[in-house]
Amino acid sequence: MLDFLLGVAVVAAIYGILAISLNLQAGATGLLNFGLVGFFGIGAYATGISTMHGAPWPLGMAIGLVLAAAAGAAVGRLGRTLAAEYWAIATLALAELLRLVALNTDSLTRGPQGISAVPGFFSGLGPQSRDLAWLGLAALVLALCWWVSQRVTGAQFGRVLRLVREQPDLAASLGHDVVGAKVRVMAISAPMAALAGSLYTHYISFIGPGQLEPFATFLVWTMVVVGGLGNAFGVIAGAAIVQLLFDVTRFIDDVFDIPSENAGGLRILVVGAALLGFLYFRSGGLVPERLRRIDARS
Repeated sequence: MLDFLLGVAVVAAIYGILAISLNLQAGATGLLNFGLVGFFGIGAYATGISTMHGAPWPLGMAIGLVLAAAAGAAVGRLGRTLAAEYWAIATLALAELLRLVALNTDSLTRGPQGISAVPGFFSGLGPQSRDLAWLGLAALVLALCWWVSQRVTGAQFGRVLRLVREQPDLAASLGHDVVGAKVRVMAISAPMAALAGSLYTHYISFIGPGQLEPFATFLVWTMVVVGGLGNAFGVIAGAAIVQLLFDVTRFIDDVFDIPSENAGGLRILVVGAALLGFLYFRSGGLVPERLRRIDARS
């Protein structure tokens, strides 16, 4: 039982990094990114491909972060010509394009077989000690990403982002570079998703196209909505709750004696029901966003 809970906690911490990344985009800036898993995949495959060719793990991780920052900035630039709805669809299409490239490029990504035997950290420790060490590492990276997120949203730039989210035309009329703000926030948040992908690849020692399915983005969106869109603490809590729910339902076929081929669909149904329930009964999430009040006399 302890091994199971430790594994859930490690994955929840890694998904918490993804939730922080999405919260900067959707919660702070109002960017509907339906292709977050694409940035996750950039970091994951940069790690997998680098280690497959014998490169040290810091190099693979650094390559993933740089590529994700460049890709995030490029995707943010699409805001010049695309309305918000079309931009959201474009992000989904770009993530699917990356998955299809990974699926069909055997020479680079090993295609549908994926890249296995990726060296993991703390491999010399026992199972529980290894997961405890991983939990400490993932929690440390999560805390760092939370700190960066708070620095971004707590500064003047964060107030510009919220204005872009609520009144983009007003932001433009006040002289703010709306597209530039989107580019900057994507360049900051995309490497967080890539870092999560790199850590995940080292943790499970594998990356394949199956990890880049659109459902992964849907799962992170559920975490953010359940936790509280716009609240960094909330989305971390949402990541922990949703990941625990998703992993506990892994045993739903044993509890209810249903065919194993139906269990996967039921797990997705449970996560979807949780999302709809929060949207209906508590749309602000567990920890709703609380905007800072500033006294005009101060």
